[in-house]
Amino acid sequence: MFDPMAELTGGSQSEDSSGLARGGDRGGFRGPRAGGGARGGGDRSFADEIHSVTIHAAQRTFYIDLKQSSNGKFFKISEKSRGGRKTTIMFDAEDLPKFIAALDEMKSKV
Repeated sequence: MFDPMAELTGGSQSEDSSGLARGGDRGGFRGPRAGGGARGGGDRSFADEIHSVTIHAAQRTFYIDLKQSSNGKFFKISEKSRGGRKTTIMFDAEDLPKFIAALDEMKSKV
């Protein structure tokens, strides 16, 4: 099972005109794991980041990460509101087409 509180890590990023930033550095945004939590080890990560995209929206910032662990590839979508509240969901990479189809359906309703 994936740990939704694992730290978000990465390298530099650049933002394009659409408000999307690609890369990994999130300006210090980290999960609420201080002192290591149940797994111990503090900054130890259980998965390697393959690619990430940052979306700067009006009141929130979204982070979409493709990661790989010993269990395979997965997506981690995190959201940080201006108030500092953080929310994360994860799903297996094999389920990406289902999410894309659902978002395309929702897009047609907007």
